[in-house]
Amino acid sequence: MHVIARSSAALLALALLAAMPQAHALSKRDQAAVDALNTRMQAAEARYRAGLVKIGNADPAGRTEVDASLEDMEDIMAACVKQKGCSPTTMLAAYKRLLKQNADLASGDEVPEDNDEEGLAGSITADVPEAARAAALLSADGQQFVKMVQYNPAVQAGIRRWLTDMRPSLIDTFENYQYLRQTMWPQFQRAGLPEALLFGVMAKESNGRVHSTSRAGAAGPMQFMYATGRRFGLGDDGTGFDTRYDARASAAAAAEYFNERLGTLNRSIELSLAAYNGGEGRAQRVYNTSGGGNFWDESVYNQFPAETRDYVPMVIAAAWLFLHPKEYGLTLPRVDARPAALRLAKPSSIYELTICLGNGGTREGFMRALRNLNPRYQADQYLPTGTVLSATTKIVGLYGRHCTQGQRAELAHTLVMSDASSAIVRTGPVTPVQAEDAVYEAESAGVGSAGASAAPVRSKPAKPSKPSTYTVKRGETLTAIAQKFQCDTGDLAKANKLKAPRFAIKPGQKLKLDACEG
Repeated sequence: MHVIARSSAALLALALLAAMPQAHALSKRDQAAVDALNTRMQAAEARYRAGLVKIGNADPAGRTEVDASLEDMEDIMAACVKQKGCSPTTMLAAYKRLLKQNADLASGDEVPEDNDEEGLAGSITADVPEAARAAALLSADGQQFVKMVQYNPAVQAGIRRWLTDMRPSLIDTFENYQYLRQTMWPQFQRAGLPEALLFGVMAKESNGRVHSTSRAGAAGPMQFMYATGRRFGLGDDGTGFDTRYDARASAAAAAEYFNERLGTLNRSIELSLAAYNGGEGRAQRVYNTSGGGNFWDESVYNQFPAETRDYVPMVIAAAWLFLHPKEYGLTLPRVDARPAALRLAKPSSIYELTICLGNGGTREGFMRALRNLNPRYQADQYLPTGTVLSATTKIVGLYGRHCTQGQRAELAHTLVMSDASSAIVRTGPVTPVQAEDAVYEAESAGVGSAGASAAPVRSKPAKPSKPSTYTVKRGETLTAIAQKFQCDTGDLAKANKLKAPRFAIKPGQKLKLDACEG
């Protein structure tokens, strides 16, 4: 199961304690309110446990009970923070009990069938961190961001856009971020920056797609330009891989960038975002000439291009929704992103894995998750046996069931290896067999035997010589060409000086085939 460690619960308790005023002598009214909250929490916990029993008995009402009880707990935790004399530690005790119970359940976790919604264990334990998250966002990190930005009509307009035509992009970003959170969030946390800022920037920049690249040349989940990335340690790592596509490295670089900008722009999130989008030189000049004015001051605001004036409130709006989803009726998907290593039992590609893994209870399957977690590999790149991929426990379980052998594994391999050009039926005039191209052989051993007839037999064609070059056709990828000429994608890329992870080629380009067998 996906559970919160004891240390995390302790930190959450300390954060909540710090966020609320300490009370010594409570009035009867306050004491009654505290008692009521404790009673509500006990009732919610009992309702949760009853829901577990129903789920165990295959009663569909069980999940409804679990969901409702967790929502009650979120409300109670939020009320506790605001109520004088309420002890967050007492409230968190219920979570600890639930987490221990779910940890016990985790040891017997089984990956559900594809047609199961999420499986008993996944549906329960994915809820527990989400319930605690509502309280966590009331702590120092959430309050830090809320205090640093302005919630004004421009941000409200951004929220409206994220909740209407851009809602799918917001949901996609959240799902993608759940797989990347374990590597990206610690970089911002160590830098003392709020997680909401990280999410907001990613939502506007890349929707959490690690391989995203803009026309201007910005790349990666945080969309660093090449020169800026170089300043903060990103770029070619010596193997041909651009670390702007690495989630951990790009998050660390972004955290360093924002702290540098905050230090020169009076701790202004808005101006730092304007610098991130419109250039740090421009932002610094505007700030200096305005005498340290606020981003929303007309004299400052109008000096930025329209793109930046749209970018700043949209990032803040996405961050705001990340902090306050329930307030806006936004239900964020629960993602089982527990990390695990996947060792390939046979050669495969991310495309082939995507097919054999199936949906596994998700909306869109696992291709984006695998690509994001393994940025050094192209989706169609064939990986040898023993390659270790970053994955999740769910992916590893599905791989063992469906990708190592069986009908689905064979089907996935067939689909990935299919060559569309082989479907073309070529017609044309029949070329007659020339006399010199045929060898005649008598049916019997005797020379001039009666009744003997001669049958033409085509001579065996000579084996064609190995081509030394190949001209790329429209729609072809380097991996497809490597498979066609029986060579390793990496060797072919190296021979033609193509850089990972994209191995970009174009129609008409001539490739050297020195590394291929022919």
